[in-house]
Amino acid sequence: MGVFGSLHQRRGLDGNRGASVQAGAAVSDRVAMIRERLESQLQPDELEIVDESHLHVGHPGAKDGRGHFRVRIVSDVFAGLPRLARHRRVYAAVGELMQTDIHALNIEALAKNDV
Repeated sequence: MGVFGSLHQRRGLDGNRGASVQAGAAVSDRVAMIRERLESQLQPDELEIVDESHLHVGHPGAKDGRGHFRVRIVSDVFAGLPRLARHRRVYAAVGELMQTDIHALNIEALAKNDV
């Protein structure tokens, strides 16, 4: 599997090193939920999830508390699919998190032969 060791996750929701443990836990929980859904439904060979919410503080879309995430996923399920279909598979996998926890999702979805 890929890695997730992003500094963005450890900094918490507002991007500050001194972010509260509670804020850090919320970020970690969201990343864990996204990871669980993508792994169970798309069986990736590589998966990287980065919380970029701190880059959007003050953005109107961030006011409701949902996060901004970047996902890079490599999976055989994307083989032969056009980009739009790959993105639809990712959105289907995260499901209702798009309404409850995710405001924006930057997706790079690749098949193994694309890497």
